[in-house]
Amino acid sequence: MNIEERKPIWTALSEFYRDTELQDADFRYMARKILESPYSFEEVRVIDKYEVFPVLRSNLMDVAGVWAGFKEEWLVNKIRQSLSKRSAVKIIEIETSYRALKWMNRDYWGKLEKVYNEIKSNTL
Repeated sequence: MNIEERKPIWTALSEFYRDTELQDADFRYMARKILESPYSFEEVRVIDKYEVFPVLRSNLMDVAGVWAGFKEEWLVNKIRQSLSKRSAVKIIEIETSYRALKWMNRDYWGKLEKVYNEIKSNTL
């Protein structure tokens, strides 16, 4: 895994987990980061599920969660720690938790995909 390639994706996806309503500019920022990356939209969804979600999901449930954004250094360190502790049991726990909580970001993924496709079609 190339951490330097992942950092912009991790940071962009962390927007889903802030305790705030995302705006059009947020979706454009995220879509551009995906388009600038070597990853497809579907690969980014997997990165979210197995790398970002396990670290930031608790912020979705926090009454007074982080709203201003996550510092990149903190985020990278937490994701790397999470990945280093990965086991078959942990993957099952992530799968179960993701299924239970994915409704919280479902609309966001739909909006992001729409903006991503619009930007992608305009740059071809």
